[in-house]
Parts: sequence; structure tokens; C-alpha cells
Amino acid sequence: MRALALLLASLLVAAAGQAPQRTIYRHAALIDGTGAPLRRDMAVVVEGRRIAAVMSDSALTRRRLEGARLVDLSGRYLLPGLIDNHQHIATPPERTKALALLRRQLYSGVTAIRDMADDVREVRALQALSRSGAIAAPDISYPALVAGPSFFADPRVAAASNGFAPGTAPWMQAIDDKSDIPAAIARARGTGAIALKIYANLSADLVRRLAAEAHRQGLAVWTHGMVFPATPAEVVAAGPDTVSHINYLAYQAMARRPQSYQDRFPIDYARFANGDTPAMAALFREMRRRGVILDATIRVYAEREKQAVGRGETPHGATALAQRLVNQAWREGVAISAGTDGDSPRAAAYPSLFDEIELLGGAGLPPLQVIRAATLTGARTLRQDRETGSIAVGKRADLVVLEKNPLESLANMRSVILTVKDGREYRRADYRPIAPEEMKDD
Repeated sequence: MRALALLLASLLVAAAGQAPQRTIYRHAALIDGTGAPLRRDMAVVVEGRRIAAVMSDSALTRRRLEGARLVDLSGRYLLPGLIDNHQHIATPPERTKALALLRRQLYSGVTAIRDMADDVREVRALQALSRSGAIAAPDISYPALVAGPSFFADPRVAAASNGFAPGTAPWMQAIDDKSDIPAAIARARGTGAIALKIYANLSADLVRRLAAEAHRQGLAVWTHGMVFPATPAEVVAAGPDTVSHINYLAYQAMARRPQSYQDRFPIDYARFANGDTPAMAALFREMRRRGVILDATIRVYAEREKQAVGRGETPHGATALAQRLVNQAWREGVAISAGTDGDSPRAAAYPSLFDEIELLGGAGLPPLQVIRAATLTGARTLRQDRETGSIAVGKRADLVVLEKNPLESLANMRSVILTVKDGREYRRADYRPIAPEEMKDD
């Protein structure tokens, strides 16, 4: 036994004495994700999976350089890995398609996504494969969904909870005044979800009770901007961590509002024709006071208008309204994340996050703030801002290298040459585009 103990001790000493793999990304133009100005000729030292140092390249010592792998990024731009704050990858579960879309995201610099309610069985499996490095994919975080019983006639429920009666799957539960809310939240936690998504057809009182219990049990709370009939102001008053879909918030400024998800009607665009409205200003100030993050999803409205034009219809201005409201929210100090709620066509070189990034720029956000929305604010939404989202000592080595300067044009975000996720490199030159057979419904 003593000999075995000595052997184990010697192995531990040997392991402790082994220096971790060190890579130094040198001479980079650094945008750290915090909103701070670009810094030129910077070095980022990565040891294993973590960032060990961020410094001026001229401050690198001979000791630091010795034995390190050096990557010269002269003329390149180094950013934190990107985060898409609103994705759906498993409604219905189609493994081949999901793997293809996830591969495109990772090789485009997206190192994390927030999946916003799908078949948790499939999402959890993909999450495990991604975390282990078995597949080329961003890290995945996901919620469990709750809604009023009347919502569960929606066909997406059957697609995402096959084998369960609608509203009974632990990750998609029907809630009413008679529900045991603590038990429902406990079931949601058991799915591995990090958040509760409060979706539709719930009263203000139920939204408040669900949010309070989810927080008590350690879950984040993610909601729609309006939960029908719960108004945007009532949703914000419940204290969620994030709200999704900027144009849902516009119902706050209307005299009449939909009473259920199924009975939604269009926004009255004329009400916003003269600029900022007091109702929206008050809502945004309350969001800022409470620290509620806005998942704007401008791309949703742009895509719908594009489809309307394709049908020969005249678009009603949903994208312009979304951008106007996002601009007002930003001016009022609301934190904004970059989420898409959809993906690009199969043949597109880059995923939908890059559309959202450009649309946020079109809403008047400065490029540094748009990059923050797609990095550090996204990490805050996932409660992972101590781990990722910015380039800082101690954080995971989640990085993206661009060929062109994104501060000159956000279109230059589409010049990825390297992704680093968890210290592992993925060269854009090695990316395999999505093949037609990988997309069953394309």
C-alpha cells in the first residue's frame, strides 16, 4: 500500500509540473467585448482552455514566449467568441440538420447559443456532444417552457414533445391557477434547463408567481415581451432576466391588446410615427432599473417583411418599428443582446446572427455596442459572463479572428478566419459548407 501511495504521489507531482499548452496570439487589434475602444498590437496568452494574460505585445517577456506556440495576427482583429441569444435547433428534432447548422455557426465564430425551447432530449444530447468536443458546435444552453393550457394546441408542441400529451412534458408544461408551481419548476429543473421560459396565455399573477419561484429555485427567467394577456409592463414588473421580441413590447403603447397568443393582431404603426412615446420610455426605464436584458430579434421582422414582398404584398414597417424601438431602448440604457429566432438558408456562408448584428447597427447602435450585444451581454443572459463573453484573464479561451475591421463596417464581421472555442482552434478554411442532403426541409 505504501508503494502504491508513493507511485500515485509521484504521478501527481509529475502532472503538476507539466506546463499547460501555451498559445500566444500576437500583434492583434483587440476588441474585448466590453464596449472599450479597440487596442492595437495586443497579445492574448492562452494556457489550455483559459486566457492567462492580455497585454501589449511589447510587454511579452522572454520567459512568457519560451516554449509557446505563436500565432501572428498582424493586421487581424481579435474579438470574443460570438453568442446567438435566440435559436431553435430541435423543433422537430432532426439530428443531421442540427449538426450542419451548428457546424456553420462554430466555423463562423459563434461559440455559444441560447436555444429557446425545443425537444430537450435532443438539445441535451447535442449539448453534451458539443461540450465534449465530439462535434463542431457552439456551447448550448436551454430553458424549459411554461404556458397557459390553451397554448398547447400549437403544432410545435407535438413536434418538440413527442411521446407526451401536450402540456405534460417536463420541458413544456401547461400552467393554470390550480397548478403546483413549485413542483412544476422542480420538474423543469430536472431537465437540465438553466432557465424557465414564460411563453404565452398566462395572467400577470401567474407570470409573477412563476418568475419568483423559478428564481427561488435558481433558474433564470426568460419571457416573451408580452405573455398575452399579461402586458409588457406586467411582464417586466415580474422581474425576468430577459424579454424577447422588441415589437411585442410595442403593445404597451396601444389602447387595445391581444388577450391570447392565438389572437394576436398587428401593431398600430401609426402610433409610433412621431418618434418616441411616453409609454415606451416608461417601460424601457423600468427595464433598465431592473436590469432586464432585451433580446430584440429584429431579424424576425425583417424576414417576415422579405417574405411579404416575395408574395407581392406591401410590408407594413415592422422592421423600421423594431429598429426605432431598439434605438429608444438603447438610449434609455437598456442592455441589448443579439438573438435571431431563425437561421440563414442552407447556401448562406454565414448564419443568421450576422444579419442581426447588421440590423442592430441599422438601429443606430455603435459598432462597439453591437459587438457587446453579441458577446458580453449574451454571456450575461446565460449567466456565464464570468466565464466567457469578453477577452479577460481567467475566462475561457472563446475567441474569433477577423480579417477586416468590424468598426469600419459591421459587414466586416463576415470575414472570419479563425474560431477558438474552449482553447481549441477551428480554421474557417477548413469549414465544410452545408450540403443539400443535410437539410431535410430546405
